Parts: sequence; C-alpha cells; structure tokens
Amino acid sequence: MTETADNPPRIPLGIGVLIGESFSILFRNFLPVVLISFVPTLIGLLVSGSLVGFEAVIGFEDTVATDAAPPGMQLLTSLVDTVVYSVTTAFLVQLAYDAKLKRPMRFGRYIGPALRAIVPIMILSFAVGLMVGIAAIALIIPGLWVYAVFSVMEPAVVIEGVGFGGLGRSAELTREYRWPILGALIPIFVYMALIFAVAFFLVSLIGLSNGLALPVLLFAAISAIGSSLVSIFISLLYARLREIKEGVGVDQIAAVFD
Repeated sequence: MTETADNPPRIPLGIGVLIGESFSILFRNFLPVVLISFVPTLIGLLVSGSLVGFEAVIGFEDTVATDAAPPGMQLLTSLVDTVVYSVTTAFLVQLAYDAKLKRPMRFGRYIGPALRAIVPIMILSFAVGLMVGIAAIALIIPGLWVYAVFSVMEPAVVIEGVGFGGLGRSAELTREYRWPILGALIPIFVYMALIFAVAFFLVSLIGLSNGLALPVLLFAAISAIGSSLVSIFISLLYARLREIKEGVGVDQIAAVFD
C-alpha cells in the first residue's frame, strides 16, 4: 500500500518524547557529546574551507560572493556536510544508548564499531546527499521526505553491521513512519539553523583581525552542538522503530557493544 499523510501508522512513534529525550541526553552529557562531534565537524569545515574558502564557510563573505562559487564546489561542500553528520552519528549512536540506559560512558568501546562502519557510511552518505539534493531542487518537502526514508541508515550500519545494505535497511524500518519522521525533522532542522545563526553571529563579533584559526575553531565547536542533537535524535529514532517493528529494546541494541 502506498504511504500517505492520511494513513498514519497504527503505533505512534512518540515524536515529542524522542525530541525531548534527545535534548535531555545532549544537555546531561554536553561536554563528552560536543567533544565527540567537534573532531569530524572541524575536519569537515577544513575540507569545505579548502574548496570554497574559509571566509565563505564561516560567513565572512556575502551571499553573492558565496553563490559565485562553482555549482560543483557548492554541491561537494554539501556532501561533505552530510558525511560529517553521518560520521558523527556513527560515534554518538553508542553514547546515546548508554546515556538513555543511564550507564557509564564507554568511549573506548565506541571507537571500534564506529571505525568499522565509516567507509560504508561515507559512501552511502554521498548517495543520500545526492538523492536529497535532487529531490530538493523542486521543493524542500520532497528532499526532507527522501531524507526521512534513509534517516536511520547510520545506526543500522553501526549496530547491525549491514554495510552497504544500510539504505535498504533504513527504508525497511522507516516504512509507514516517514511522514511522522519528516514532521519531527522540521523542528530539529530549525534548531540546527538557529545554532548556525548563533555561530555566524559570534564569529562575526570576533572578526578576522587575529586570523582565521579562532573563528574556525569557534564555528566548529558551536556547529558540533547542532549536529550532535540530530545524531542523538536519529539514534533514538532507530531504537524506537526497532522496538515497534521487531520488539527489540534499547538494552538489547546496546548489548552489541558489550
């Protein structure tokens, strides 16, 4: 049966609860979460800056100058952002479950599963980024809907080790729940937009009088807060979908790291 907005799922996802838990985990574990997110965010910022210029990435070039960059470069920087988010999620998915279960953080155990998942996640992230970009050319909603279809790809790859089957696994888990997921993504992305607005504002206050290093580091640190919330939300969403569809609890999911 074709999924429509008038055919809601029988068991609600509890989007409000998931968003609330995401904020709770972020603020209760603020320092470790942001530290984990900071490294891939900074690397992505350095890559994007080398492609289109650091001034453009952190907001020191006006919109006209930024838009003047070759379309291919703009697309590439968007894909870099997608990969950064996906790699961040690969690390944070495990922390999110430990935090939800109120267990101690086990940073040493997060590294192995995340590193094993990075290659397929990076390649699949490029694919998702392209599909979302193509869908968004017409309207923003189709782009978000495509993103909703593949939104839990990263946890599926990390937790289940499905490798390049991550897109199919995500499509399977999100089936019949894509409209609620899309509805939740809108406020999440609004939050991200506000975080980036704060980052642009603070960086503009510092200026470039003392070079690019401090503005770039500050921008990466603040941006990491926004990407962390999205990663945590996606991790909890994946767990909720598996709970509804397969009867698997968070404790069982987290047990793969024991």
